[in-house]
Amino acid sequence: MRIGIIGGSGLYQMEGLTRQRWVTVTTPFGKPSDQLLCGELAGKPVVFLPRHGRGHRILPSELNHRANIYALKKLGVTRVISVSAVGSLQEKYRPGDIVMVTQFFDRTKRTADFTFFGKGVVAHISFAEPVCSQVRQTVRDCARACGAQVHDGGTYVNMEGPAFSTRAESEFHRRMGWDVIGMTNLGEARCAREAELCYATMAMVTDYDCWHPAHDAVTVEMVVETLQKNCRLAQQILARAVAALDPAADCSCRHALANAIMTNRRRIPATAKRRLALLIRPYL
Repeated sequence: MRIGIIGGSGLYQMEGLTRQRWVTVTTPFGKPSDQLLCGELAGKPVVFLPRHGRGHRILPSELNHRANIYALKKLGVTRVISVSAVGSLQEKYRPGDIVMVTQFFDRTKRTADFTFFGKGVVAHISFAEPVCSQVRQTVRDCARACGAQVHDGGTYVNMEGPAFSTRAESEFHRRMGWDVIGMTNLGEARCAREAELCYATMAMVTDYDCWHPAHDAVTVEMVVETLQKNCRLAQQILARAVAALDPAADCSCRHALANAIMTNRRRIPATAKRRLALLIRPYL
């Protein structure tokens, strides 16, 4: 069993990873963002995936979350830490802070891309609590131990992108009471739950979006500058978290499909059984 790390903007490699080897993984859902880097960190097996590909080649709206999560599952990953750059929608979340997200709100138009099911198989996972509390709390504690300013809990609103928000959109999101904004994590979290992986987001604040009157509107230069400052801290936190996590620990996330599949097993098409075998084999 392995721990998975998905690196967001600015995090394209893992420091301290030994016995490294890049692995090409095929999936029934197309290609993952890149090869996956397998190795050991803090004495534990780890799989690292650069979300946007090495060199940052893939738009948020082009990400194949199904392939990414399936590839991690195929390589034996059971727990996933997602590192993501986000904009702040509230004064208290300052650039450089970390928000341990507990909720998501979907503002995309890609719902069909965020599930493994359909084409003959119907499943409805429980997603009221979309983040694994065990992984989240471990990462939170490790971030604090590394000296980070950590906010425990918050709602991540997932916009479509790739453009940053208009000022009107930013004000709307803020007045709704949401906390941070990004373009990637909702689909990732939903697919992870369907794949019965424990998933948590470490959201690293890079800017105030464009609502704050005392700050300039967000630019790529602003995001990259803050990410570079935070990259070393993120690496330290990940090393601590990997050492602290037990990839074999049980959790309700690991049984998310137990009561979710509604389709009569005898009516599931053979093609669907083959496509979803990695996920549904225990329930057939």
